[in-house]
Amino acid sequence: MVGSSSLILLAAFAIVLPHGSASARSRIPFKAIPQTPIVASGPTLAPFQHVRFCLHYPDECRTNSAENERIDLTAASLRLLERVNHRVNVSIVSKSKSYGSNLEDTWTIAPDQGDSNDYAVTKRHELLKSGLPSSALRLSVTKTAVGVGHLVLVVVTTRGDLVMDSLSDAIQPWQTTDYQWLKIQSAHNPHYWVEVGSPVAVPSVF
Repeated sequence: MVGSSSLILLAAFAIVLPHGSASARSRIPFKAIPQTPIVASGPTLAPFQHVRFCLHYPDECRTNSAENERIDLTAASLRLLERVNHRVNVSIVSKSKSYGSNLEDTWTIAPDQGDSNDYAVTKRHELLKSGLPSSALRLSVTKTAVGVGHLVLVVVTTRGDLVMDSLSDAIQPWQTTDYQWLKIQSAHNPHYWVEVGSPVAVPSVF
């Protein structure tokens, strides 16, 4: 059974379930207007804490897929994203960190307490363990509406770029957030980061 957050996402996609084979019925249908993908405007420096993270967790920063590989967004894959998002959100107690003054504060996988960085890297870790492609699981640095730095996980799918967020159990298209998007991991190599540019005028083709 599709959960309430699944129904919210399906409603946001403004869709009608197709008829046909069982395989077709298991897929999340096309949105009436395709989602505009996040656009890279050029290379930029990786966050310093991500460099430290890759040194501590080298397996998390290896490429396991072809560049620009997307996740096929089916009902099953959506449920996986929801389960991981909710499980990580409830398993980590929110706690701020002082990266500038405390070198012991790092991005950590599955800590008891942590900030948005820890939530995001833990979700990516869980999805990588599930066999999803690294190029479709991209950490992104944003700012909230009140100007606070915030890390989220962007999941690149055949139905658009979706956000897994420590502030919400809902999986939502990146355009529906009120964040300022600053930089995102490269789809080519998890070590590299790119600036986020303005959305392209022409919607993506799936």
